[in-house]
Amino acid sequence: MSTYLCPYLNFRGEAREAMTFYQSVFGGTLEVMTFADMGGMGVADDETHLVMHSALTVSESVLLMGADVPRHMEGDFPSGGLALSGDDVDTLRRWFDGLQEGGTVDVPLEKAPWGDWFGQVTDKHGVSWMVNASGSPAAG
Repeated sequence: MSTYLCPYLNFRGEAREAMTFYQSVFGGTLEVMTFADMGGMGVADDETHLVMHSALTVSESVLLMGADVPRHMEGDFPSGGLALSGDDVDTLRRWFDGLQEGGTVDVPLEKAPWGDWFGQVTDKHGVSWMVNASGSPAAG
């Protein structure tokens, strides 16, 4: 039996767009369920099309979930920041490049003083991603 952490992102009306974007970056299989699919769940009629739950399964160790927060749930729902780490520099670089589309590079993905490759990007949905790659990029 294994245990893993799955980040769960909250959005206000853009979960489907955001999760589809993440699928274009990371690949994998995206499953999306709306409030309507679950009988409305007590949300306003004009919000039943929103995402009640979504799951992007990229691999056994990468699972990203997200949902829209209906307007009756007041408050800020910051998505916070996420970290991607590993020794596959080429994959992590590809993900970093994909995440910056329409977003902002806060720290370029470059060789860091501690010897790894590190960068930070805020994607077009306002989610901050830190990328740390400890391997060497493939020759090419």
